Amino acid sequence: MKSYDIVIIGGGPAGLAAAIAAKEAGNDKVLILERDKELGGILNQCIHNGFGLHTFKEELTGPEYADRFIKKVFEHGIDYKLETMVMNIGRDRTVTAMNREDGMFTIPAKAVVLAMGCRERARGALNIPGYRPAGIFTAGCAQRLINIEGYMPGKEVVILGSGDIGLIMARRMTLEGAKVKLVAELMPYSGGLKRNIVQCLDDYGIPLLLSHTVVDIEGKEHIKAVTVAEVGADRKPIPGTEERYTCDTLLLSCGLIPENELSVAAGIEIDPATGGPVVNELLETSIPGIFACGNVLHVHDLVDHVSEEAMRAGQNAVKYINAESKDY
Repeated sequence: MKSYDIVIIGGGPAGLAAAIAAKEAGNDKVLILERDKELGGILNQCIHNGFGLHTFKEELTGPEYADRFIKKVFEHGIDYKLETMVMNIGRDRTVTAMNREDGMFTIPAKAVVLAMGCRERARGALNIPGYRPAGIFTAGCAQRLINIEGYMPGKEVVILGSGDIGLIMARRMTLEGAKVKLVAELMPYSGGLKRNIVQCLDDYGIPLLLSHTVVDIEGKEHIKAVTVAEVGADRKPIPGTEERYTCDTLLLSCGLIPENELSVAAGIEIDPATGGPVVNELLETSIPGIFACGNVLHVHDLVDHVSEEAMRAGQNAVKYINAESKDY
């Protein structure tokens, strides 16, 4: 196997931007490791528009935005491995990974860029009473089922949480013929962007119930109904405010968490406020030569900001290797 100076873990928007920046900064030995079967990360399933306004000064869909960076990766001749799972990162920046083609292999890198992105908070973290019936999905899982796999999760939908993915999926489910009965939000304000509330809920007449949450899920084999109640200032349900909604699908859009199992296993210091690594002004973690960027560092609202931050991480990884100065 070839030797590499910089290994980038993740082939989503952050990983692509970091790889391009590292290559353009003068390092030819850059490798991207991606666990999915194609580059682009989460952008491949985000077929709505609204991407690229800052970076490209035009409105693009998620796949179009990713394609701009993927084409640059191809043009620069940057190496990448797909369907590759990274198992471990050593304190000496040795990356252990595996795939079908190479089996398990190690790469002694001079610098590592963490760009694993984030994942959704699942039902288990929400402590909703009830059985575990079919028909409960995270919003991102439902988005992948519809936009990539071509499956419709259900026809009568309740959405818990008003994060951007949940708002966008309320519109997507409606466009596909489902009836979205409501979006319930625990907080007294929405977690999504104002434009998404207008374009995804208001324009389609979907009610947004603030200070409400799901307190019960009915159904043993498949979800049949949910009970929604108003919550007080202490975020606890107010007795007597319960209302039952029949549904065959419950989508959860209750926040995103940086994907940091590898970081924790490597012994990198984690910031309890963000859930991501503690970094300095160079985006370098507590282990010298390991950098973090994008949603693995902290969850961003805009992918344009992810790309901008990742470019800095890629450039700083090259500077670390070159040791141009004590402060890089």
